[in-house]
Amino acid sequence: MVVENSPLALAGDDRPTAPTLEQVAERAGVSRSTASRAINGGLRVSPDALAAVEAAVAELGYTPNRAARSLVTKRTDSIALVVPEPDERVLSDPFFAGTLNGLSAALADSDIQVVLVIARPGESERTVRYLRNGHVDGAIVVSHHRTDDLDRVLLSSRVPNVFVGRPLSVDPDDVHYVDTDNVAGGELAARHLIEHGTRRIATIAGPEDMSAGVDRLAGWRTAVRAAGLPDDAVLHGDFTLASGARLARELVERFPDVDGVFIASDLMAAGALAAFAELGKDVPGDIKVVGYDNIGVAASTTPPLTTVVQPVVSMARAAGQRLLAQLHGESLTRDPLIFAPELIVRASA
Repeated sequence: MVVENSPLALAGDDRPTAPTLEQVAERAGVSRSTASRAINGGLRVSPDALAAVEAAVAELGYTPNRAARSLVTKRTDSIALVVPEPDERVLSDPFFAGTLNGLSAALADSDIQVVLVIARPGESERTVRYLRNGHVDGAIVVSHHRTDDLDRVLLSSRVPNVFVGRPLSVDPDDVHYVDTDNVAGGELAARHLIEHGTRRIATIAGPEDMSAGVDRLAGWRTAVRAAGLPDDAVLHGDFTLASGARLARELVERFPDVDGVFIASDLMAAGALAAFAELGKDVPGDIKVVGYDNIGVAASTTPPLTTVVQPVVSMARAAGQRLLAQLHGESLTRDPLIFAPELIVRASA
């Protein structure tokens, strides 16, 4: 039997109506305002009243109206994952899938949703306007470039944010970020090549406007110079498969005596390995190759790729946890969280 005033009473179209906040308050024996405060964070609500409201919510199957709730809390229960890259890069690079995986893990115990914001080149202003206008509660920014200006603008805004990777346009001490020690990683890769007998070592570095590109190159140079070897064989790619293939061909043409190469991402390394094979260069017989990232493709290249681990999932999870802490009002230092690099040795070197 259905009681007319029950939350299960049928609407005119024979569908059950949703329970209301008033019904929750009546069932809990509290006022509507107390029920509202209890549901929206429990501020100024006694433990007994909070427990009664929670029991009423569970019993009635009440679901808060998010639009109404946001008017009270000034929160959207969503955060932005901001990626200032072209669409095709976001959809094809496994780095971004790992980032989403780690961020989802950080948010698993919360009601917060992730909104993917692709900030295409030249659209930084529109992205920042979106973030500032209250559409999200905070932002995680990955794969940012010096010219994006996102770090500078977010620093001057009130939008809570965490960067994955050290920003270049502002003092890194002023922002929250997580990263891997890319300098140490580049040095680790070059030392491995040196220790395995290579004497003419090149690098296909990352973009000069990204900290990962700058730092991995710096680490490579430190190791090569320490060994008394030349450090002039440097080409810059964009972390894509196509740039790795193109630059591998250029490398062989310009530096035919190269016997080892550190390539600053696994996608570029995968492209380079294919190009070396087309050119008749045996890996590791003629050229030893070390990549960076340890994404899934590294184990399936021909030959399997020796590479430096970048723990993308762990980095994104840590960034998500730091953003949640900000949203919960916790006091955080701006000390960055830096992950140590690790070398995975496979057949390419």
